[in-house]
Amino acid sequence: MYLTMNLNNFNHFCNSLPNTTYTVQWRGSHVWKIGGKIFAIGNWGRKKNSGITFKVSKIAFECLKDEPGIRPAPYLASRGMSWLQCYNEDTLNSGDLRSHLTESYRLVSLNLKKTV
Repeated sequence: MYLTMNLNNFNHFCNSLPNTTYTVQWRGSHVWKIGGKIFAIGNWGRKKNSGITFKVSKIAFECLKDEPGIRPAPYLASRGMSWLQCYNEDTLNSGDLRSHLTESYRLVSLNLKKTV
């Protein structure tokens, strides 16, 4: 997998979003969260399931899931969630990936409980 957004760019961009937290989980996955909820996962260098994973709307999921270089996200999509994984640089450029990550952040933020 050779994405136009490398590990450093991915982590730097996700860190630039407000109130995010970072952890490494699941055999080296770079996991970004807002309010304890995942909005982005980056995997590099694995033979299986390498790519950038993000949440999308149901409409975007249906439109993009069969595009070359994009697949329903392993594990998440199989449970009925609208998550995609981009695993090929020819599919989305870094600007498009940043847009999808920003939208994923927004979608996950909408489901956080408001504290009074």
